[in-house]
Amino acid sequence: MTTQDLVLQIRKKKSFLCIGLDTDLEKIPPHLLQTEDPIFEFNKAIIDATNHLCVAYKPNIAFYEAYGIQGWKSLERTIDYLNGKYPEQFTIADAKRGDIGNTSTRYAKAFFEDLNFDSITIAPYMGKDSIEPFLSFENKHTILLALTSNIGAFDFQTKKIDGRELYKEVLQTSKSYQGGQKLMYVVGATKAEYLAEIREIIPENFLLVPGVGAQGGSLQEVCKFGITSDIGLMINSSRGIIYASRGTDFAEAAKKRASDLQGQMQKEMESRDLL
Repeated sequence: MTTQDLVLQIRKKKSFLCIGLDTDLEKIPPHLLQTEDPIFEFNKAIIDATNHLCVAYKPNIAFYEAYGIQGWKSLERTIDYLNGKYPEQFTIADAKRGDIGNTSTRYAKAFFEDLNFDSITIAPYMGKDSIEPFLSFENKHTILLALTSNIGAFDFQTKKIDGRELYKEVLQTSKSYQGGQKLMYVVGATKAEYLAEIREIIPENFLLVPGVGAQGGSLQEVCKFGITSDIGLMINSSRGIIYASRGTDFAEAAKKRASDLQGQMQKEMESRDLL
């Protein structure tokens, strides 16, 4: 999927919502545990109920790897279902990979070719040769961790090197990588006040913004500092949507939460004449 395809979907659905599929067997409705593949059945129901309200789905790979081969099969079924029934959805493998060149190439093949995700999250700590292998795949996108929403982000990301924060060095340096124009970046919603300076470095790149909802981030603050003429944002909500209910009404409850966010996003776009 191209960035232009993503922008078209955003305008069509009046939404830049990404739903995180962080599916945990200990949190899904108990009645699903009696099915052959509870993880997939949960994901399928969430997707069917919410696909018209969002433009992206983001399975966090750890929640699948934790269940071994069966978890991986559930992930494969989920992405196959998305690509088959809802090909307009932008898919994100939240894998946070990042290793030396040959290893990165194998990771890229696993997620871009075998599973056919549109994008993958990458940790930038190992630098250029760990990132460029992902950028070599046509119409696939690499999403670099820049400034994350967790408390530990301040351990390294905001430390200054020669007077400049490390996350800004990541942003600036990565622009020079081969294929760097395809890069997207993770910026946590709980760091919204940083977005104005981030946009000075990467004015047009798409940002994947977690932290709205359960983590307390503000959609309005993110839009105030981060939105572009092509929107340039995917706001992720995971727990706040998918675990809205543990009853048999879980999919309908998720739909309501997603609809609430979509409505807020539509207002933000309309107020800026972006529709």
